[in-house]
Amino acid sequence: MLKRLLPLVILVLGIASFMALRYTRPEPAPVEAQERRWPVEALSVSPGEHAPLLALFGEVVAPDMVTFVAPIQARVAQRPVSDGQRVAQGELLIALDEDDLSSPLRQAEAELADLQAQLENERIRHENNRQVLAQERNLLASANRQLERNRSLEGRNLTSQTDVDAARDSVARAQLTVSARESTIAEYPSRLASLEARLARAQVQKDDAQRDLERGRVHAPFAGSVTRVHVAEGDDVAPRAALLSLYPLDGLELRARIPQRYHTELEAHLLSGVPLEATATNGIQRFVLERLAGESDPTGTEAIFSVQGLAHGLRPGAMMAVQLRRPGVGNAFVVPYSALHGADLLYRINHDNRLERQHVERLGEVTQHDGERWLLVRAETLKEGDRIMSTHLPNAVQGLPVEITHTSTGPGDTQ
Repeated sequence: MLKRLLPLVILVLGIASFMALRYTRPEPAPVEAQERRWPVEALSVSPGEHAPLLALFGEVVAPDMVTFVAPIQARVAQRPVSDGQRVAQGELLIALDEDDLSSPLRQAEAELADLQAQLENERIRHENNRQVLAQERNLLASANRQLERNRSLEGRNLTSQTDVDAARDSVARAQLTVSARESTIAEYPSRLASLEARLARAQVQKDDAQRDLERGRVHAPFAGSVTRVHVAEGDDVAPRAALLSLYPLDGLELRARIPQRYHTELEAHLLSGVPLEATATNGIQRFVLERLAGESDPTGTEAIFSVQGLAHGLRPGAMMAVQLRRPGVGNAFVVPYSALHGADLLYRINHDNRLERQHVERLGEVTQHDGERWLLVRAETLKEGDRIMSTHLPNAVQGLPVEITHTSTGPGDTQ
């Protein structure tokens, strides 16, 4: 009987022990709910005057580049220069075969001499016609007198009708000869004008041939660099065929298209006479904005920059990325791009370490000493010393609690 009751006794004792421990345990401390705070970095703003930068991509051009062409069909006799070679003013660039060049000149001179001879012969012929006309008129008068005598004799039956007819024929022949001579003399001014016009045309052809002969030897009109060489010694070139080009070393320009929204700002600054500088992203070349192109299109206006200093490494056709230093703006401050949420939204951190939404005006970019590009903005609601969140937080909303892990006072400075 005792063996049967022992398990039951053990079970009762266990339940009693559990209940005793449960009622005698210590009370746990109450748990208080804590609001989560997001770790972020902050930037203390300091509004001031800054010069925003405008990133541009342009092409190096040589507006004063000269392209030399062949005046006539000829063979290239000399080409002492090569592509990329620098030459001095007056240096020989290319020479065409002199025989090919002088042949048209000799033909033009022969044509001119022939027309001059024809013109002189026409003058002599005209003078002879005038003298002969006087004699032919005398013969006509004599023939008329003979006709009158024959008619008088015929009335007295002293001559025959045959003699009268013969005299009349002589008068007609003399009259025809005089008329032909007078017509020839009357046509003299028009023949003279025609010969003089042909002579003038021949003189022009001779001048052209002389000029082509001179152009057959091309000398550098200025110191520069040779480019676009199209021919070699021995080549036969057609008339007006390009031979080579030359551009001045100090005449290079950079042309870059600027967005239309900056046109008014830059044009007004150009009128003030204060130069605006641009620097290549490689930090070597420097440019100055000279003017804006006379035409625009929907994509913008072309800005024309001159090269400052020596144009080391610049060649026409090269594409360059530059940063144009725009006119300075006041009451602005710089922030990293990570601080921007959306197109124009920043978050200020208030004294309770909660976020406050702030709309800003984007003014451009600035480049820091380490080469990093920051955004230049302006906000009337932000003042000196305000903290903004520089960490890009995808879930940032108005009133979100944050925990500042690091605060910087400006680009490159931390505290």
